[in-house]
Amino acid sequence: MRVLVANRGEIALRVMRTARALGYGCVAVHAPGEGAAPHARAADLAVEVPTYLDAAAVIAAARATGAGMVHPGYGFLSENAGFARACAEAGLIFVGPSPEAIALMGDKGRAKDAAAAAGVPVLPGGGPEAAPAIGVPLMVKAALGGGGKGMRLVTDLANLPEALDRAASEALKSFGDGTLIVEKALLNPRHIEVQVFGDQHGNTVHLGERDCSIQRRHQKVVEEAPSPAVDPDLRQRMGAAAVALARACGYVGAGTVEFLLEDGAFWFLEMNTRLQVEHPVTEAITGLDLVEWQFRVARGEALPLRQEEVALRGHAIEVRLYAEDPANGFLPQSGTVLAWRPGAGLRSDDALERGLAVGAGFDPMLAKLIARGETREAARQALAEGLARTELLGLRTNLPFLRQVIEHPVFVAGQATTGFLTRDFTLSLPEPDPALLALAVLVLAGAPAPRFGFSTGPAPRLIRRFETGSGPAEVSLTLDGPAAIMPDGRRITLESRDKTHVRARIDGIARDLPYAWDGAALHLGDLTLTDITLAPAAARDEGGDGRVLAPMAGSVVQVLVAEGARVEKGQTLAVLEAMKMEHPLRAPQSGRVTALRLTPGAQVRARQTLIEIAAEEP
Repeated sequence: MRVLVANRGEIALRVMRTARALGYGCVAVHAPGEGAAPHARAADLAVEVPTYLDAAAVIAAARATGAGMVHPGYGFLSENAGFARACAEAGLIFVGPSPEAIALMGDKGRAKDAAAAAGVPVLPGGGPEAAPAIGVPLMVKAALGGGGKGMRLVTDLANLPEALDRAASEALKSFGDGTLIVEKALLNPRHIEVQVFGDQHGNTVHLGERDCSIQRRHQKVVEEAPSPAVDPDLRQRMGAAAVALARACGYVGAGTVEFLLEDGAFWFLEMNTRLQVEHPVTEAITGLDLVEWQFRVARGEALPLRQEEVALRGHAIEVRLYAEDPANGFLPQSGTVLAWRPGAGLRSDDALERGLAVGAGFDPMLAKLIARGETREAARQALAEGLARTELLGLRTNLPFLRQVIEHPVFVAGQATTGFLTRDFTLSLPEPDPALLALAVLVLAGAPAPRFGFSTGPAPRLIRRFETGSGPAEVSLTLDGPAAIMPDGRRITLESRDKTHVRARIDGIARDLPYAWDGAALHLGDLTLTDITLAPAAARDEGGDGRVLAPMAGSVVQVLVAEGARVEKGQTLAVLEAMKMEHPLRAPQSGRVTALRLTPGAQVRARQTLIEIAAEEP
């Protein structure tokens, strides 16, 4: 039998690995322009579809290739009841729950009612009209969505209209439905989810919990299993509640019941009727292949284990590697992968390879990196060591941020809540080490052709200026053949280089660093350096107080001002969309709009000047 994997990227490759192990042939679908993507090349057959959300085209591709099963992965059509129903009507086995269960749990309002009926605690909530009665803080949510899209925290009811507008717009684009609900928000809980599985014979079990408390913009960043906040008694109670809800809706397949936990009490949040992004940490502590369980249950087999046979061993932690710039508000990034090597000892679920173009059209997650240990601290140390040795060049990522999170004392102590990143964590963006800047000068000087207008012959002291992404940096040095001499006497020597790494001796200590040149910038270790020594002063000081630059490549969703309009500092001027998330552009100062260089629907480049504002004389 063939399986059509209705997804892309790392999850498509993950599903294909297990499908092949079970003897299935694999069929991929791909969007226009992605015919050479890793998941399309990995399949036996690949079919182009207009979009990954085109259910009819996906089903037609399954029929045309003789596939008998469809695995939706996560995202896209995975929680679309209509798609699950259409698969059944086409005679295809949908690897997931019934359309009825998807529809019930996919509607957050109805899901809360079902949870309450099953005896599971729920938070006060309702439609947007219930917001004044609920009071702040409250959470605005897409009724039919998830993954952090269509969500806004409101702490002042005066901000509710804009939150509803932005959340509805995101929900409509991401899920095809802009319906919203509101719910009482807890500001500092733990986010705990329980993995459940049901079969067609009435059996339901849970496979323990995962702690997903570290989140940014309601998107999970770090997940671990088991939770350091859950003891055996609480695990039993939360697991029983999750199983009760799954049984109440006749659930079949893999699902996740999510809870908020605070002071020993827990409340139902939502149920995800699919495989979770973070399923590898559960696999790591149970020794089970959850995708294999999905396939076996879908073809009518009973669950392989009873509840009392499920054993949790050790600890596992996963981090999500995103194409984001920590120095620029974690805005999504695009670019071309020039080098990729996950750290030794880590499980890496990814679809990355040299030359892969990462655009703004999909979610910015690039990879999932997972470490396991017999204890939590052993897993954490293995992850920290692996992240320190992970190399990804060509675009900015959140890798430096992940390294700092894993080493933060609050995380080390196992005490992180959903408020961790806003309350406990401060991102450190140290100035680039001058020694690495000097090494960059040596690398560029010895590139296939010397760059930036200087030679390596006898020379007086040089001053080079680089744009680093977090601001300009300057280095002063004297070149001495393959070495650079710093003003303080330190010597940096470029000892050797190949196509991907340089070996340098800095202060007498040898180091190997990955590097790549993309034609405009040098990528060296975690640094991306553009030489601006010879650039005009204006080019070195982009984006004065009155200019609004595009923070990332994307499309214009809304333009809310007109040329000549008077605006106030902080006023929302326009909205950009990148990787399915909306980003408001706000006025950097009060004044009058003198230039408007964007229109709804237009595509813009990163750092393109979009709006100019002239300050008015007092």
